[in-house]
Amino acid sequence: MTELKDLRKKIDSIDDELVKLFVQRMDVSDEVARVKAASGIPLNHPGREKEILLNLCSKVPEKYHEYVTLLFGSIFNISKAHQILRMNNSDTVSASVKAAMKKTDNIMPKNATVACQGTEGSFSQSAAEKLFRRPEIMYFNSFEGVFNAVEKGLCRYGVLPIENSSYGSVTAVYDLMRNFSFHITKTLKLHVSHSLLAKPGSRLEDIKEIFSHPQALGQCSEFLKALPNVKITDYENTAAAARMIAESDRKDVAAISSEDCMRIYGLEPLKTNIQNNENNYTRFICISKDMEVYPGSDKFSLILSLPHIPSALYNILSRFAALGINITKLESRPIPGSDFNFMFYFDFEGSVYSDEILHMLDGLADECEEFHFLGCYSESC
Repeated sequence: MTELKDLRKKIDSIDDELVKLFVQRMDVSDEVARVKAASGIPLNHPGREKEILLNLCSKVPEKYHEYVTLLFGSIFNISKAHQILRMNNSDTVSASVKAAMKKTDNIMPKNATVACQGTEGSFSQSAAEKLFRRPEIMYFNSFEGVFNAVEKGLCRYGVLPIENSSYGSVTAVYDLMRNFSFHITKTLKLHVSHSLLAKPGSRLEDIKEIFSHPQALGQCSEFLKALPNVKITDYENTAAAARMIAESDRKDVAAISSEDCMRIYGLEPLKTNIQNNENNYTRFICISKDMEVYPGSDKFSLILSLPHIPSALYNILSRFAALGINITKLESRPIPGSDFNFMFYFDFEGSVYSDEILHMLDGLADECEEFHFLGCYSESC
């Protein structure tokens, strides 16, 4: 035990020296930020970082090369984040968020023109009616139509499903995100209950084909497994599937949809609550063209791409860990036309009033190959 105590004392002494040197380095980093800001020099200099790492690795035994790279990679990240604070660029994420906070009202409007995918009776409509007291809803055939309507100013808001608690992400929405200019203003978790609907007089044993959106079909997969002889067909939307069944002359078809659609389209339930899990929730995002940041916003979303090199994602995640930030979702999606390059979608928790978080975002925006700040918002149920 005496030997262990002595070794720990040595480590403590070394740590004291490391801290002193770290403070000296950060002080010099302040001066570097001042010079860069005065001279208009970009913050990032990947070539120099690589040169430093190669030089440092040449000074230590080979068995420590990986650790030196990780250590100084983290120091570089901390230093750059600190420099951003000092450079005070007005064209940053933090400046945009603070400007949006000043322009945004204290509460969301009670009535607004809202774009939804599908038709009357859709779950997107239900989400819109929970978000707004008197929404004027415009329906579009596709998710892309909703994004377009918001970006072009046809609708102030759009409501889109983004993930389900039992069947995962709505990948079509994620894949469209980087193609449009928008911001998330609010999110909502909506309880979703599915029913099998058919024309009056139809019987379950006579059904030969079932239509619905792929997400709904996935959420009801256990029920559908018990119908091995029934054809399962994807449809653009649960409500649109119900409307199609109502307008069809066939009595051997059914739709997986909501009880609202049963009433709207005059259908009858062959089976209710057919989803795999009673606790079945879909998360919807409410998007707007301009950034709107309401008081109390405590969730952030962003999309970024990273160079295809070792530790690229680790270096980003280390920023979040250093600030004790809880990442609630990390989704990767392939970039079309690229060779195994991916976009990363982040949801994380944090206060909009935290300068540390906002300046971390400034650093990410400056360093990532592609960066889209999607918004800061709150979530309701």
